[in-house]
Amino acid sequence: MENELVIVGKPLPRISSVHLLDARKVRIDWAGGVSRVLDLMPALASHRAFIALRSDDELFRTVQVNEDSNALEWADGSELSAEWIERLPSCVMANSEFRTAMDDLRMSLDGMAAALQISRRMIAEYRKDKPIPRHIAYATRYLTRHQAEAVAQIAN
Repeated sequence: MENELVIVGKPLPRISSVHLLDARKVRIDWAGGVSRVLDLMPALASHRAFIALRSDDELFRTVQVNEDSNALEWADGSELSAEWIERLPSCVMANSEFRTAMDDLRMSLDGMAAALQISRRMIAEYRKDKPIPRHIAYATRYLTRHQAEAVAQIAN
């Protein structure tokens, strides 16, 4: 069967659109309808080929989705694949996501404060409406991912 399509694994991520925000942050709209705000600087800082994109704001502003919707591309020919972008952690965390993470972790205010090494008062404010700094978002996601992996190991 010459025209038989074989699919192995998860489908490749597709990018619908990219929107510039501040610094090296962008909002990526994925083909499935999900949007995420990402800081591309960690990806750009990881390879010498992206030196110009790290320092040249005008060049960075030329970002667009490539014709196959599987990468971001810039005017100098640089590309960042959708697979790589998909693995970057979101740099924005909503207060509701923080509350859900605490619930999933079964953490009290004191427990979460100890885990993140910040004050109990800050935890209470993040549960309400205080903007959550990127490092707290990353650490909170790490805690929830680490717990999920531990639970999965126990189940196996």
